[in-house]
Amino acid sequence: MRSEQAVDYCRSLPGSTDGYPFGPEALVFKVGGKMYATLGDEPSSSGEGRSYRMNLKCDPGRAELLRQQYVDVTPGYHMNKRHWNTVLLAGDVPEDEILELIDHSYELVLAGLPKRRREELVAQS
Repeated sequence: MRSEQAVDYCRSLPGSTDGYPFGPEALVFKVGGKMYATLGDEPSSSGEGRSYRMNLKCDPGRAELLRQQYVDVTPGYHMNKRHWNTVLLAGDVPEDEILELIDHSYELVLAGLPKRRREELVAQS
């Protein structure tokens, strides 16, 4: 998956906002003021171009299964390792799985918001 696709998808989710609160190294996506994804890059291992990684919130049991299933899913970089995964976008995780993981992260954060705030965000869509 290309980073532009991931960014566009995150921006399409109801109430999603993005910015650089930690500096230019990481684009942060939030819903209701709470972070559900980050996108960062680094030089690729081949030395050509950039490698893009997303931190995504995840149910702890599912997070562990994903790490066992995919080489390119690791404990969340600079995050709570139990609740966050880092996913290499151009790695072995299929595009549809990455989109589903973005949805899962978004929904986990949305579910943690007060009911009134959730209803406001859903009404915006």
